[in-house]
Amino acid sequence: MSKIKFTLKSSVIVACVLVSACATYQGKVFKSRQLVESGQVSEATQQLKVLADQESDDQLIYTLDYATLLQYSGDLKQSNQYFFSALKLIDKFDYQSISRVTGSLLFNEEMVQYKGDTFEKIFVNAYLALNFLELNDLDAALVETRRINEKYQKYRQEEKKNFEMNSFATYLSAMIWEADGKYDDAYIAYKDAYKIDRNIGLIDDDLIRTAKKAQRMDDYKKLKSDFPNVKEDPAWYDKSMAEVVIIFQNGWGARKDFNPHSPRFPILRSVSAESRNARISIDPVDKSGSHYLGQTEFVYSVDDAAIKTLLEDQGSLVARRLGGVVAKEVAADQIRQKNQLLGFVAAVAMHASDRADLRQWSFLPKEFQMVRIRVKPGKYKLRLTTQNRYSETTGNSVLEKEIEIRAGKTRFVNWRQF
Repeated sequence: MSKIKFTLKSSVIVACVLVSACATYQGKVFKSRQLVESGQVSEATQQLKVLADQESDDQLIYTLDYATLLQYSGDLKQSNQYFFSALKLIDKFDYQSISRVTGSLLFNEEMVQYKGDTFEKIFVNAYLALNFLELNDLDAALVETRRINEKYQKYRQEEKKNFEMNSFATYLSAMIWEADGKYDDAYIAYKDAYKIDRNIGLIDDDLIRTAKKAQRMDDYKKLKSDFPNVKEDPAWYDKSMAEVVIIFQNGWGARKDFNPHSPRFPILRSVSAESRNARISIDPVDKSGSHYLGQTEFVYSVDDAAIKTLLEDQGSLVARRLGGVVAKEVAADQIRQKNQLLGFVAAVAMHASDRADLRQWSFLPKEFQMVRIRVKPGKYKLRLTTQNRYSETTGNSVLEKEIEIRAGKTRFVNWRQF
């Protein structure tokens, strides 16, 4: 009896050591997110840098989180370096070795290198484009636009689902084409974004405006009929005007957690956003001329893409985990044939270590919002504040900066609030 008790105790100890030695991704980044929320961004950045610079199966995911936080803190050039590193890691990890797959069956899904979901892979280029736009480097942003289109065409050929195609990246590429005066390319990209998601807040206006600018008059007339509520603004076509585009990244994306009914499977828990949208005021620096107001509208839900991706993967995930249960029993039985006690310990340890893969790009926002405001050329003081669901200014999140914009040009401003 004492020998059995010793074996049971040993099994529990082995299992606990095995599980605790493999801390989950969410557990490792939890402290960093807490630091960000408390305003200690520098400390959070230092923590993530250590993880991003360390070679591991999870290096890609830490690199993405770190690059995103660098963007938030304003270190755009360094952010770009790490996003480029992420692209290299995606190419490097875009395969799975047989030994890694076997390991994931015997233990857990985290034994396989993290490759990123399809919509996340497209996001890397979108975030690079956002950084280049903030740096006023339109040419570099156009390069990322072409890469977004290449990925879009590739994933279309692979018959990826619409929620995997990342309509925000396609919509962003359309805005960049339009800012460069390539209206036909812009119109095609807006159409692609519309095919993916018809709920983009400003897409009706965009299609009509760029169809006319691209001289696609048949399309323009049809769109006018399809969207009778769109009122064309003469400023759309006034080359003496300029434009400010505000891109608002709102809140935290949904986070993966263990399913309480079966810890072998993950679920996504939504994180409430304190802000409903952002309010924008644009005032001339010299205090003369026009005053402009606006507020952001919904463009893209990261939460929806993540949730639909997880649901889509449920079938194959169930099959893999069922296969894992069988593989564990076969492996344990082979050990039992040589040593009954050791086989028992191995079975307990392998099943105890089997848990859901909680890896994800968790520094993505809950959603993207946007507003476009036509202004006269000049120098302006831009002020952005967040609003709650009652349209009250929260006062907790404020961005103030001076911008200068020339006639016929577009100035992009990217703002993130956790």
